[in-house]
Amino acid sequence: MGLLLAFAVVPAAVQPTAAKADNPIVQHVYTADPAPLVHGGRVYLYTGHDEDGSTYFTMKDWRVWSSADMVNWTDHGSPLGLATFSWASADAWAGQAVQRNGRFYWYVPVKNRATGRMAIGVAVADSPTGPFRDALGRPLVENGEIDPTVFIDDDGQAYLYWGNPNLWYVRLNADMTSYSGSPTRIPLTTAGFGTRTGDPNRPTLYEEGPWVYKRNGLYYLVFAAKCCSEFIAYSTAPGPTGPWTYRGTVMPTQGSSFTNHPGIVDFKGNSYFFYHNGALPGGGGFTRSVAVERFSYNPDGTIPTIGMTNTGAPQVGTLNPYVRQEAETIAWGSGIETEPAAGGGMDVGWIDNGDYIKVKGVAFGPGASSFTARVASGSDGGTVELRLGSPSGTLVGRCGVPRTGGWQTWTSVTCPVGGATGTQDLYLRFTGGSGYLLNVDWWQFTPATS
Repeated sequence: MGLLLAFAVVPAAVQPTAAKADNPIVQHVYTADPAPLVHGGRVYLYTGHDEDGSTYFTMKDWRVWSSADMVNWTDHGSPLGLATFSWASADAWAGQAVQRNGRFYWYVPVKNRATGRMAIGVAVADSPTGPFRDALGRPLVENGEIDPTVFIDDDGQAYLYWGNPNLWYVRLNADMTSYSGSPTRIPLTTAGFGTRTGDPNRPTLYEEGPWVYKRNGLYYLVFAAKCCSEFIAYSTAPGPTGPWTYRGTVMPTQGSSFTNHPGIVDFKGNSYFFYHNGALPGGGGFTRSVAVERFSYNPDGTIPTIGMTNTGAPQVGTLNPYVRQEAETIAWGSGIETEPAAGGGMDVGWIDNGDYIKVKGVAFGPGASSFTARVASGSDGGTVELRLGSPSGTLVGRCGVPRTGGWQTWTSVTCPVGGATGTQDLYLRFTGGSGYLLNVDWWQFTPATS
């Protein structure tokens, strides 16, 4: 880790100021090590959480996000942290969640307090957003290595893979919390994982962060390659345990983070590649942010070379403003933070004058007549401006927020709306005096009647 510390920077707080991008997909906290899961018409994204100002991999909890359209992401908070595992002492690093038999299993590497080594724990929940609990009260497997990924084959057999500097797998039992046999080390051959030069102790490109899946009968193993700085590479095999054949680069080294971490899913007829970089203000190797790109496989099943963009994936569908939308469903935010709300879920808070939330592709149709929001204020309140196209775009409504007597003392405010028609990017821009103005729990428009 001494080498990694050479890349340290001291970042500022997360305060994005541009609204033209949709990548990274979360702007109000640093996120890393994406692990997407498709369930119930949504993509659930499980990430690590880099602490502000980190000069090492200082990570204490994991976060969950979800989206139905790949651009507006809902913050579900942190349903899993180091404190979930009584035996863990530090290092809430890269994990992955999978669904089986109506339950959700999240495999994560943490430091075992008793041994001082990295171990793989497993947490379980009845919902993709948790809360998660320690399934075993002890490590599932421990050999000092990290970065678990889980794959369930068509025959129902589940496999856990993990490792840095080696690559291991074990066959999980149907309960997903025990395994059969012993962990097996996958041979890291240059034919299977490419050739690394300059490090006799690491003859192949494999570094860490494996991601295993199956497509059209072919098994893919995508991984972070050749630290440091890492790029993303992949290998394929005819079976889940090999033999593996190196196929080349997925994402070249780029993005101002010396690590990267892959996650690939298909959703609503498209394929998506998740990764992380250091693109946010204050970002770097220890203050990373998750991003996503849409891609298409080549006709022969190979993965094309994918570059990082600040545009991100196109929106799939639109957002309906005439049903209740959580305020923490955001395409881009500036200045805001999120926090657990007293009544459950999350709210948007820590709002200053000029802060805003962007919600992309809002389908107003023929038009809206009014806007209602659930708000709270422990100060003198402020105003929610409804603007189209940009933070300074067309003003279609203004809702005043009074002092409610507390930051979790909620009331609903409603104001008239005019000119909100068609499909538009909506900006909730907050204005008022100095200091924190208000919190927002949810919002909803009312359609105009003929």
